[in-house]
Amino acid sequence: MIRWVAFIFVLLAVFYPLLPFFSRLWVGRLPGDFRFRFKGLDFCLPFGSALLWSLLAFLIASLTKLI
Repeated sequence: MIRWVAFIFVLLAVFYPLLPFFSRLWVGRLPGDFRFRFKGLDFCLPFGSALLWSLLAFLIASLTKLI
């Protein structure tokens, strides 16, 4: 369990500096993505984008398995 928490923490630490790059790929702009400002800091919780990218990765994996 602690491994997953550490993995998510590292993933978020890497994700936030790359947020301007990902915003060009519509990450954080879809319905279901939450953006808010707290004490001058912008936070993004891309639930909708994560769901869409997961579905895309699943489809690509399933297509490559068939070939």
